[in-house]
Amino acid sequence: MKFTMIHNNINVLNLEKSMKFYEEALGLTEVKRIAPESGEFIIVYLGDGSGCHKLELTWLRDRDEPYDLGDNEFHLAFGTDDYEGALAKHTKMGCVEFINEEMGIYFITDPDGYWLEVLPPGRG
Repeated sequence: MKFTMIHNNINVLNLEKSMKFYEEALGLTEVKRIAPESGEFIIVYLGDGSGCHKLELTWLRDRDEPYDLGDNEFHLAFGTDDYEGALAKHTKMGCVEFINEEMGIYFITDPDGYWLEVLPPGRG
């Protein structure tokens, strides 16, 4: 029996703002969308074009308050081929949350407060 990772889901308050962030910060683009006629929710799957794993953004029409992320120990990790360039870009965007110089990694936050780890080449 074999299992394959398909996607991770996060809920977002402003779908367009989140999609713009993920495209600008990490190069993720929409690959699939589910939007029922009722308009009660929209699910957008984002991909990096290199594999089958997706990030699922779920927007709920009736949600208008920020999600409680608790201690926010959950995070997604992204590798980059240009760590210094990525750090400069994310610093300019104002989304760098924490830099761990000892480990050689840093974290950015998305519009809803989710943490995203950025790793240098070969650290994935």
